[in-house]
Amino acid sequence: MAVLSPHFVVSFSTKTTTNIDTDQSALLALKACIVSDAQKILKTDWSAATSVCNWIGVTCGSRHQRVIALNLSSMLLTGTIPSQIGNLSFLTSLDLMNNSFMAFCRISEIRSDMFEHLPRLQVLSLSLNKLSSEIPMGLFKCKELQVINFEYNRMMGGILPKEIGNLTMLRILRLGGNMFEGNWMVF
Repeated sequence: MAVLSPHFVVSFSTKTTTNIDTDQSALLALKACIVSDAQKILKTDWSAATSVCNWIGVTCGSRHQRVIALNLSSMLLTGTIPSQIGNLSFLTSLDLMNNSFMAFCRISEIRSDMFEHLPRLQVLSLSLNKLSSEIPMGLFKCKELQVINFEYNRMMGGILPKEIGNLTMLRILRLGGNMFEGNWMVF
């Protein structure tokens, strides 16, 4: 027992903890990447002095008090989306539709690894922005996705990769109004 105890203490003390502070850091990183907030919603409402669960556009789960939904649609926001959004590990819905997000991580590509830590993501709505990239392969690791909406961006690439088959719960896939090439099958 004495031999195992030190190992247990070391393992426990080096474990990475994720909690509401992790969620707050991710959302504050997003706020920092907003270059224009015409309605001043994030500027005035998103403050470290209040719980993220009370911020406009943020919904927390009642059980774990973690961010489960982020809806900033039609808020006239301009900026980029930081990879820290991938730290919202309880996120089930991400709706940034109808803003002017131009890129992820200050480049014109969606970082594939951003989605690797979002296993619960069910709804991804990024339509009506200015995103220019291919569909990220990491997105296909979000096995609970039911809705993907990338309509009316500047996304490009060829036909959908075979990994789309990994998304067995997918019900809605909206990709119109982009610059995709190749032959697409319509179901």
